Amino acid sequence: MNRHLFEGTGTLIRFILRRDRLRLPIWLASFIAISVIVALAFAGLYPTNADRLVIAETMQNPAVIAMLGPGYGYGLETYPIGAITAHEMLLMTSIVVALMNILLMIRHTRTDEEDGRIELVRSLPVGRLSNLLSTLIVLTSVNVVLALFLGFSLAVLGIEGMGLAGSLLYGSALGASGLIFAGVAAVCAQLSSNARSTLGLAFTFLLVSYIIRVIGDLRNETLSWFSPLSWVLRTEVYVNNYWWPIGLAVSVALLLMGLALYLNSIRDLGSGFLPSRSGKEKASKALLSSLGLVFRLQRTGFIIWGIGLLVIGVIYGSLFGELETYFEDIDLMQQMVILVEGFSLTEQFIPLLMSIIAILSTIPVLMSILKVKTEEKNDRLEHLVSRAVSRNRLLGSYLVMSILTGFVMLTVSSIGLGVMGNMVMEESLPLGTYYSSAMVYFPAILAMIGVAVLLFGWLPKWTGLVWLYLALAFFIVYMGSLFQFKDWVEKLTPFGYVTKIPIEDMDYWSAGIMVVLAIGFIGIGMIGFNRRDIGR
Repeated sequence: MNRHLFEGTGTLIRFILRRDRLRLPIWLASFIAISVIVALAFAGLYPTNADRLVIAETMQNPAVIAMLGPGYGYGLETYPIGAITAHEMLLMTSIVVALMNILLMIRHTRTDEEDGRIELVRSLPVGRLSNLLSTLIVLTSVNVVLALFLGFSLAVLGIEGMGLAGSLLYGSALGASGLIFAGVAAVCAQLSSNARSTLGLAFTFLLVSYIIRVIGDLRNETLSWFSPLSWVLRTEVYVNNYWWPIGLAVSVALLLMGLALYLNSIRDLGSGFLPSRSGKEKASKALLSSLGLVFRLQRTGFIIWGIGLLVIGVIYGSLFGELETYFEDIDLMQQMVILVEGFSLTEQFIPLLMSIIAILSTIPVLMSILKVKTEEKNDRLEHLVSRAVSRNRLLGSYLVMSILTGFVMLTVSSIGLGVMGNMVMEESLPLGTYYSSAMVYFPAILAMIGVAVLLFGWLPKWTGLVWLYLALAFFIVYMGSLFQFKDWVEKLTPFGYVTKIPIEDMDYWSAGIMVVLAIGFIGIGMIGFNRRDIGR
């Protein structure tokens, strides 16, 4: 290629690092800190090999395999802390690393192009491919730094089974995962003509990768190889320490990056390769209202997330037919799990699965309500509020859409869980049991919406904190049973106040308080939105 295509790449690299001088260190520090804390916590919780063997048994549970991936190679004689840490954390952390790369890639490519910044930059002596190449170089460097710093940080802990080679492989697995999805996001940025669709395509690829891995790990190992997330697990970190999956992942990532550069070189600025559908000659009457406009803008993401959560519910429901047999055959599991009298094992697993599904359902909910922040940032809100649309009505439209999203996501996931669960079990449960176990999380989701609106109304620049709060909720719910958190720790997020239906009676008092708090936060947030200037 002509070298002028890459002119100014170094300057743009420095510009990207300047823009993300806070964002990148926070991301990296968070990954390293959480990984170190978890490893130290496991070492304290399971000091003896006998304690760790109990956890080894749980790793063979189909439900655990679906969420975390298969265990590997540790046998039943020894199970070091390193193997526990890798199995519990590697997949979930790699997903978050993938999200980081997707968001950063889209931020510096398609979003900048959509907002006109790339056109301004390219009016200067800058090559056609310089912006994309500089973004790829920065994210590649970020993933390499993550791999090295995380690897050395885990190695210096001196924990059993966490040597330098295994720790560097652990970090490299996360870095390789990030590189793949940086490449995926770069290709998606060339295919779509706007940031919203690019994000949807990249998230869809990540969701499909996770679903393929789940089905493959449970039913057909060959299928797992079609998911990049499965390659990360095949490294068998801290056990066999295979490096060849890292080579495979990096090779695919480089191919994706090369494809993205080629596509960028042959497309027009502001366009995408996926054709945009021509609109109707006459707009729908629904677009005469702000709510109709909001729904139209979010319709595609709403459908994709609904299908994804329905599929996840179906996959988890397919596990119920094996739970009873699995626990009956393993005496150690019967000693570990304290059965609640009068309830089957399946009924006791429903709250655990629904807690994870509920947090996943909160992601599209927050994305929906925070779209109003994106519209404000892109100077599109002013065009609406300058006309016969009040601020309360406009924000209320996004609020209604996010509430509807939460309700639908919980509904479809519980239907998938219940229908498939009853199909594979000999003794089925009423669908109302599954539905109530899901909808009991609705007040918690409303509380999360309230937090988002409160931040948007008064501190719009800090609305991203709601994602950190959701990440904290996921960490507490996901790791709570292993870390044996105190009650007050579980109560730090709204999800800690949710009743575990069907094994507990409904706590209407806690649900009511969460709804009242959500309404209060929303009201205060709307007051702040009415008082502040738009765009500040």
